[in-house]
Amino acid sequence: MDKIVQTITFCQVKQIFAPYSPHLFPEAFPGVSSGDCQGKDKAAEKHCQGDPDQYGNHRSPRIVSLKHHWWWMMNTVWDGLDETRDFDGHILFIEEDHYIFPNAYRNAQLLVDLKPSKCPQCYAINLAPSDVKAKGEGWESLVAEKMGNIGYAFNRTVWRKIHAKAKQFCTFDEYNWDITMWATVYPSFGSPVYSLRGPRRSAAHFGKCGLHQGQGLSNVCVDNGDATVQLDAIDKVPNIKANWPVHIIKRQEGYQAGFKGWGGWGDKRDQELCLSFAYMHHFKDPSSP
Repeated sequence: MDKIVQTITFCQVKQIFAPYSPHLFPEAFPGVSSGDCQGKDKAAEKHCQGDPDQYGNHRSPRIVSLKHHWWWMMNTVWDGLDETRDFDGHILFIEEDHYIFPNAYRNAQLLVDLKPSKCPQCYAINLAPSDVKAKGEGWESLVAEKMGNIGYAFNRTVWRKIHAKAKQFCTFDEYNWDITMWATVYPSFGSPVYSLRGPRRSAAHFGKCGLHQGQGLSNVCVDNGDATVQLDAIDKVPNIKANWPVHIIKRQEGYQAGFKGWGGWGDKRDQELCLSFAYMHHFKDPSSP
């Protein structure tokens, strides 16, 4: 991955590294500390340390690192980096297993420009539907729906609203950052959190080996890295029209308010580390309410 980043020449690049990753602390928190409880250990019986989640399971460093990394990255990009901490516009977030279409950048610019007039209630723009397997409807209209996790962009005003919910984000018993956002942070805003996108995707998820696929010894998942994504001629040029109407999908599918979480995030140490990320660039005691 590092070598790939080093070969990027079409734009300016600044590479950042999360300092509190389990692979950097293999024998101490946030990795596995000696004396940590494992699985469904009973702390009193095993004389081990750790707080179980709502299902009785103790922390797994490999799993909780997902949420830690995303939250650290967001706080670093918005409030820590010299290049971006005074930037108020939209920042686009993509991941290593997202295939970005040739028209993605221009389409993102168009959506950002159109959002104030076409969908003033929208919090963000997206390059793909919230359903990661969907390719889009192909309509001649823009689409406003729940914020997805592929190619999303929002501005500092939205980030401030998210950051203000640090306590909810960091204490909700759910190890996925996106489910945490859908189930507790976004609902706390008081109105539906819509994101504006085009009727065709400009980004696609192509990885098949994720956190839960083929991680056991008997069913190892092998991803050869081939991105078998259908790319039509229309996907190579900007394909969003300023005169299109907006179709609002009001029925919010998937995770939402009321979902209690999949767990994995019951350890007080994880919650405190998460809160420390929220205030590492702000003069505030993270232990204060």
